[in-house]
Amino acid sequence: MATVYISIFIILVSFSSVCQSSYDQLTQSKPLFPTDMLVSEGEDFALGFFSPADSRKKLYVGIWYHHIPERTVVWVANRDTPITTPSSAKLAITNNSELVLSDSQGRSIWKTTNNTTRGLAGAFAVILDTGNFVLRSPNGTDIWQSFDHPTDTILPTMRFILSYKAQPAAGLFAWKDPHDPSTGEFSCSMDPTSNLQLIIWKGTLPYCRLLVVNEISVSGDTYQSNGTSVLYETIISTGDELYYMYTDSPDSPYMRFSLDYTGKMSLLSWNSTTSSWAAIAELPTDCDLYASCGPFGYCDRTVVVPICRCPDGFEPLDSRNVSRGCRRKKALICGKEDYFMAMPNMKAPDKFFRVRNRSFDQCADECTRNCSCMAYAYANLHNADTTGDASRCLVWTEDLIDMKKAGLFVENLYIRLAQSPVQKRSNLPKILFPVIACLILLAFGALVWKCKSRDKKQKEIVQKRIMLEYLSSTDEAGEKNIEFPFIRFEDIATATDNFSDCNMLGQGGFGKVYKGMLGGIKEVAVKRLSKGSGQGTEEFRNEVVLIAKLQHKNLVKLIGCCIHEDEKLLVYEFMPNKSLDYFLFDSSRKSVLQWPTRFKIIQGVARGILYLHQDSRLTIIHRDLKASNILLDKEMSPKISDFGMARIFCGDRLQANTNRVVGTYGYMSPEYAMQGVFSVKSDTYSFGVLMLEIVSGLKISSPHHIINFPNLIAYA
Repeated sequence: MATVYISIFIILVSFSSVCQSSYDQLTQSKPLFPTDMLVSEGEDFALGFFSPADSRKKLYVGIWYHHIPERTVVWVANRDTPITTPSSAKLAITNNSELVLSDSQGRSIWKTTNNTTRGLAGAFAVILDTGNFVLRSPNGTDIWQSFDHPTDTILPTMRFILSYKAQPAAGLFAWKDPHDPSTGEFSCSMDPTSNLQLIIWKGTLPYCRLLVVNEISVSGDTYQSNGTSVLYETIISTGDELYYMYTDSPDSPYMRFSLDYTGKMSLLSWNSTTSSWAAIAELPTDCDLYASCGPFGYCDRTVVVPICRCPDGFEPLDSRNVSRGCRRKKALICGKEDYFMAMPNMKAPDKFFRVRNRSFDQCADECTRNCSCMAYAYANLHNADTTGDASRCLVWTEDLIDMKKAGLFVENLYIRLAQSPVQKRSNLPKILFPVIACLILLAFGALVWKCKSRDKKQKEIVQKRIMLEYLSSTDEAGEKNIEFPFIRFEDIATATDNFSDCNMLGQGGFGKVYKGMLGGIKEVAVKRLSKGSGQGTEEFRNEVVLIAKLQHKNLVKLIGCCIHEDEKLLVYEFMPNKSLDYFLFDSSRKSVLQWPTRFKIIQGVARGILYLHQDSRLTIIHRDLKASNILLDKEMSPKISDFGMARIFCGDRLQANTNRVVGTYGYMSPEYAMQGVFSVKSDTYSFGVLMLEIVSGLKISSPHHIINFPNLIAYA
């Protein structure tokens, strides 16, 4: 009879949500009962009692999406201790400011720990629109939060702790099955041996290695859907802890990372049209399973059907089954005859050691001098948004396990090999013939090179003459003897990997901007103007003519330019911290702009404008000063960019008129926007607007942030 009563009670709890009373806070005087539910202020998430479909006799406290028809639980409090006598179960706050879940007999089923605010009255708990359940003291200090104790899900803005200095990180633990939230056999946490790689575990054995980190802050990875960015990932190091966090765009659907009971880690997005969760990314595939190709074997994902292969210098242990692994064709002999073979686009194998603070040459030397070193890999993460020691030298002294080749990996793996016996044979006929053939080829090559060099030099002279004639056709040139470096189109194409989309930094009305490595050593930004754009052509002339004549630490530096057929390209110094608006108007990044930094940016922009208006040999009106045109170098010092709209004033001329008003509304002075009259005062007005944005952190055109004021200027 008691069993029947319990079943009926839980069914009523599960299917009577419409009758539940809901609020967003739990207080010491108002506990949560099975018939109650906490709902976040924006009604995105709910917290309450639930029973899985196949476990009607078990009651749990969890958090789920409030408006999704199919209940999707993202956190469970008592996952391994369900309530089986639910009639008087409750979740309450004790006098010691602890959350306690108790059953009908008053036994504690689950509780939080609190060592800081014992005996403090007035504590309360609240469910937030982020899905975080927070226990707070009366003064608003967070005592405990569910985000610090995840189950199987990572939500946007959650700090997923990768490693602590003082204690082990929590990690994710999958459900036992789709209807049983108790701890399953799959988990996701850092490798305790290296503390540098995130692994999905099956029990205590590695099941899939997800990523290798570097104990530094790194940001910039973005998932996209239909060409629109929906997720921004970052890894943050505070010194005491290393954590992963991601944020989604304001208009994106619900998103979550989830580790399911089969060991699959998925990035899921809610599709309101089909009322279902769609997978944006999933791991592992067959090729991602740990050691799927055995020792020294690697899974090649650059082909249509992934296949196990052996590196050069190795052969399969079993010719009928390459997945068993590979062995060396020739044993290593420690000495000068050993060499290292580069394997591009490789995932770093397991069982590595990290050697700190090494350059590439030092990393290679570290492995070369150690006869037990089987391979090494080096990554310089300075190309990302990083802080801390951004070099990563990894070495291997055991068999190489769990290797994978795929286009998304950008690291080279250098494997130690023995010299081939063929290379050691030394009979005279076989040596003389290649030597004579090489001499003949060298002589022929020298002749061809001389002819090509002469043609190449003549071609460059013609291209420079064409560029000079093209640039001198603009009224802004002022003189025909313009000094600027000419960069060959072939060198620019090589620097940007043939204008690869992977190197694209952004896109505007005049064209695209790419990141490149000029000459293999110098980071640059390449602006490739759109073909057939009249505005782009005018911008190109202005940029070359004006910036070539200007030199100031607060103006972006033009390294060179190029005209090739109908292509027009500009090469600038690379700004690693992007533009001011990237930090200023983003809620998660604006904290980087502390007051000393903001003041330094205001001072730098002011110096740059003063130089343009008074101190340069030309008086130049920029006409398009705004936050996105203020670039930031690695020291967060500002540099004014984008001189495509700029105009030169000669002699004592104080103002001018134009029939084509260009620039950005909100930053334009009234006389320029309405009458086309511009002067140094136009830039001064734009600078004032920019300064208001820097001080307030608000956009000029954001009336929804300022009550009863149409824009930022009216508010000021």
